[in-house]
Amino acid sequence: MSTVDPTPLTVNADRLRADLDDLAQIGRTESGGISRAAYSEADAQSRTWFRQRCQDAGLLVRTDGLANMFITRPAGPGSPCGPAVWTGSHLDTVPNGGRLDGALGALAALECLRRLSELDLPLVRPVSAVVFSDEEGTYGHLLGSGGLVRNYRPEQLDQLTTRDGRSLITALQNWSEQGWAVGLPTSTELAPGTLHAFVELHIEQGPNLDRTGTDIGVVTAIVGLGGGSVEFLGRADHAGTTPMTERQDALLAAADFLTQLPGIAAEIGGGAVATCGVIRVEPGGANVVVERAVVTLDFRHPDLARLVELSRQLAAAAEATAVSFGVAVRWQPAEIVPPVPLAASVQSVIRDAADALGLSHLPLPSGAGHDSQNLARLAPTGMVFVPSKGGRSHSPAEDSDFADVGNGANVLLRTLVTLASRDGA
Repeated sequence: MSTVDPTPLTVNADRLRADLDDLAQIGRTESGGISRAAYSEADAQSRTWFRQRCQDAGLLVRTDGLANMFITRPAGPGSPCGPAVWTGSHLDTVPNGGRLDGALGALAALECLRRLSELDLPLVRPVSAVVFSDEEGTYGHLLGSGGLVRNYRPEQLDQLTTRDGRSLITALQNWSEQGWAVGLPTSTELAPGTLHAFVELHIEQGPNLDRTGTDIGVVTAIVGLGGGSVEFLGRADHAGTTPMTERQDALLAAADFLTQLPGIAAEIGGGAVATCGVIRVEPGGANVVVERAVVTLDFRHPDLARLVELSRQLAAAAEATAVSFGVAVRWQPAEIVPPVPLAASVQSVIRDAADALGLSHLPLPSGAGHDSQNLARLAPTGMVFVPSKGGRSHSPAEDSDFADVGNGANVLLRTLVTLASRDGA
C-alpha cells in the first residue's frame, strides 16, 4: 500500500466558490431559483460551461448515448491504471430549484481532479469525475446513472416523456446532433472492472446536520423510491346543468384520494412519505365537469418490503376511491428503486477524513434519492453530506454556508486520495 502525506490535501476554496457562483447564473429564475431541466437548453448551457472549465484545466471529457459526462486526467508515463475511483453528481435541477443540489457534487468533483493534477500525487488508481444525466426525473428519475448499471431496452426509452408529453427519444436525437449524446442510448452499461469505488458529495437536503451543528454527514443508506400515476376517468358534463348528485367528477375522486396519503403513510410507518406534486385535468374548462384527472405520485421508504406495501396500499386506495365516486381508475406504477445500504468501508474512510480535518460527523440515512444508489450496485459507494440551512432544498431557499461547502469538498478530496492510494479493496 502506498501512503500519501495528507498535509496538502485541501481544495482551492476560492476557485470552487467562483464556479458555484458562475453556474448559478445558468437557468436562474426571477425568484432566484434555478431551472435546468434535463436535456433542456439551460442544461446544455450548463454542460458547455462545465466542459470549458474541464478543458481549461487540461482534463478530458467524453459523453455516452444518454449524455452522461466522464472527466479524466490525461494518461502519462507511470499513470495509474485499472478500476478507477469515481466522484460526481448532476447539473440538472427541479423546476425553480436550488443552486447546490447536484451542482455541489459535480463542481467539487471537478475541483478535486484539478487539485490532484496540481499536486501530482503518487496514486495507484485513477480518479475520474462524472456528471449524470437527468437525476431529477424530467424523463426518468436517476436516468443517466441507471444506464450505467444496465442497458435500457429501446421500448423502455420509447415510453419516457416529460409531464407535458415531450419525448426522451426526440430530446436525445437533438442532443446527438449537438454532440452531447454520443453513441447509442441503449449501450451505456459500464464494462465489468471499470469502477473501484464511488463517492458523492451532496447537501443534506434535510435539517439534521444544521439542527445539531454537525459539520459532516456520513451517509449510511439511501431511501427506496417509488412513484407512478393514478388516472381517474369520469364524464365531462356541463357545470351549470348537471346536478351534483349525477356527476362522475374525476377531479373530486382524485382530490379525495390525495387526502388519504398522510393516513396511508402513517399506517406504513417507519419514515414512509407519499407526495403528489403534479395534477393534470381534462378538458380543462372552468365550466366543465372534469372527465380525466391524473395525479403523479412520489413515495419513499428506507425498507423495501414496506415500500412495496406502501405501493400496494396506494393502489388499493385508488381503486376504492374510484368505486366510491363512480369513476374508472388506472394505476400506472413506475419501477421501484430499492433502498441501498452504502459501503461500511467507504464510510470509514469518510470518517477518517473528517477526523483528520477536525470536523464533527454524524451517521445518517438519506431520505432523498441519489445517483449513488445506482453506483452502489457496481462498486463500494459512499456519500458525504454538508448541512443545509434550515433543511431547505428543492426551492430557491436552498443554501449552505460556504465554510460547510469547503469542509465537504476537503473531506471528499481526502477520501478520494485514500481510496486511490490502496492496492486492495
